Parts: sequence; C-alpha cells; structure tokens
Amino acid sequence: MSGDSAPINLTHHFLIAMPGLEDALFSKSVVYVCEHNSKGALGLVINKPADMDLKGLFEKIDLPLERSDLLASQVFQGGPVQTERGFVLHEGIEISPEKESKSSLYASTMTIPGGLEMTTSKDVLEAIASGSGPRKVMVSLGYSAWAGGQLETELGENSWITVDADPVIIFDTPVNQRYDKALALLGLQAWMISTQAGHA
Repeated sequence: MSGDSAPINLTHHFLIAMPGLEDALFSKSVVYVCEHNSKGALGLVINKPADMDLKGLFEKIDLPLERSDLLASQVFQGGPVQTERGFVLHEGIEISPEKESKSSLYASTMTIPGGLEMTTSKDVLEAIASGSGPRKVMVSLGYSAWAGGQLETELGENSWITVDADPVIIFDTPVNQRYDKALALLGLQAWMISTQAGHA
C-alpha cells in the first residue's frame, strides 16, 4: 500500500466534464457530488434534463402539485444508476439552536456538508406537492456512482475538473447556462479547455 497523500474528498463539489469525456450522459455535464469517501462517490447530474417536467412526474405518482412555481420545472437525468427512482436535492432544513438534533424531516435523507440534503423517500414529494416542502428543489431520476478509487482515476485521466459547489447554479441558474457558470467558478470559459488547441 502506497500513498502518503491525503485522500481527496469532493463532497459538495461540482465535477465539470472535460471535452474529452464523450459518454452520452456525461458529455458537457456538471455533476453535484453528494458523497465521496474511500468506498466511492455518489452524485447527481444537474444539467441534463429528462423529457419530463415536475407536473408530469407528480401526475405519474398521483400527487397533485400545488406549487405553481414548480409546475414547469424540469426533471433531470441524475445518472445511469436506478433511473426509475427519484432523487430530490433540496435545501437543508433550518435547525434552531435549542433543537440539537440534526435529523431530517424525511424518512430517507442524506445530509450533505454544505447545507444541502438529498432525499429519496416519497414523503418529500408529498410535502412539495402540498406546498410545505423545501423551497428550492431539483428532482432527478437516477444517480451517478463511482466505486472506490474510480473517481480519483478519472480525475487523473483529466476526465473532470472540480470546484466547490455553488447552490445558486443548481437551483437558480437556467439549465443551458449551468456548464458555463460552473466553469466560471474557476475563472474558465469553455474555449479555454477545448481539446483542439488553436494555433496563431
């Protein structure tokens, strides 16, 4: 066993696909990393819309969606794993100081350092439908996963560049601008990372 370097932890980071990454789902994608440790990584693609909006999704599961601000919101292709399951990325609940407990309101939630939560139980959708759920949400079908060491290998192959995540890009930025805005967090533009280098 070698390796004096400390393991990297990309939880609450964006993975931004480099131009050489030509996989259909991951090409020009931005992935929000929900969890990353020695066992692997789990994330959601935030800029690849599925061919369904939230109104359609909620109709499919027989929940009338009462939040007019969300009716036309896109559902996303979060990744190639469990594409029939919904994954809801949302703002974390505010915990008042006297309530020390950090447990979520929902049955199955991953709390992500950085203030976001990812919930897979239907109760969050029921809360959203009735208007009592989290205000800022992104719903995806499926997720992206890497086995232990796999993401590190892909980073070594220049498949991705990484940057601290900005929730504004997830929740408040038009889908077609998310890739460029994520690059801008690094002070980069898409032409700067092109594989075809120009010659003067």
